[in-house]
Amino acid sequence: MEKVQKLYRHPLYRECLEKNKKAEETRIFCKHGMEHFMDVARIAYILSVDRAYAVSKEIIYAAALLHDIGKWKQYEDGTPHEKASADLAEQILAASGFSEEDQAQVLDAILKHRKKGKQKEENPLAELLYDADKLPVSYTHLRAHETRHDLV
Repeated sequence: MEKVQKLYRHPLYRECLEKNKKAEETRIFCKHGMEHFMDVARIAYILSVDRAYAVSKEIIYAAALLHDIGKWKQYEDGTPHEKASADLAEQILAASGFSEEDQAQVLDAILKHRKKGKQKEENPLAELLYDADKLPVSYTHLRAHETRHDLV
């Protein structure tokens, strides 16, 4: 998972984590930081094993750690966060040593992580990312829905 470590240490990644944190500092629930990214990574990996998908752990973790990295951009100027995240991820993946094929797979999954579709046939990673992103229903998520706090 050496490339994932490089990704995590990349200055642009660190900067975007901070921008997400700052953009969501007034939110009570559903923040897009490392806790969410790691929840998604772990769940996606478990799903891949359960479904016997041939997707490497490193690729799953890369996609999960990057899928919402551009969320701050959505708050800032309305750019859909899957697009902003894919644009940022492209730079980070290349600098972290991922092959062009792996980059394409991760970027496609990020772009598709908000809509259910035919991901399994096209890109199993996209299906895993979509499903894992919807599953981390923690107590705080449930409370957010019950109290109808801002969930943007």
